[in-house]
Amino acid sequence: MVRAYLGYLRNEQEVVDDRASRHEVSRTYYKRNSNRIRALRQMATRIASESQNDYLPELEAVAGDELGLILERPPRSESLRIGEVLETTFKYLGLVRAGEAFYVFARLDPYEQSELAEQSQIAPITSRDTATSASDSERTRRLTRARRVTTP
Repeated sequence: MVRAYLGYLRNEQEVVDDRASRHEVSRTYYKRNSNRIRALRQMATRIASESQNDYLPELEAVAGDELGLILERPPRSESLRIGEVLETTFKYLGLVRAGEAFYVFARLDPYEQSELAEQSQIAPITSRDTATSASDSERTRRLTRARRVTTP
């Protein structure tokens, strides 16, 4: 998986290089996208080496002035904390300096997103622990993650 992703990034760099050689894009566009690809490559190799796993989440790298492109209500870049989940869609992985600073996020899969949505709905119930009429078994049932269903 990691090798395939790095191959994908290599192909993306070739496309950017080709467009620049044909003068289809500006120098600033070329530079930013080349740096973005480098930042994604650095984060992918960091994740793979730290986790010793071949799985990579879908990664997004944005510059500070591009946070509004992926987030509806972008936070101030200084307030981002590693591991923080934003808008139940992205998990902040960290800052990568590749020519310029890029904020790298992992897109949560639909199961993780639904789990977060359920937890945010359950939070008020568990905080009113004694005031609720829900039984412990009912609370446990709501906290259980739905199973993935596949058809043969």
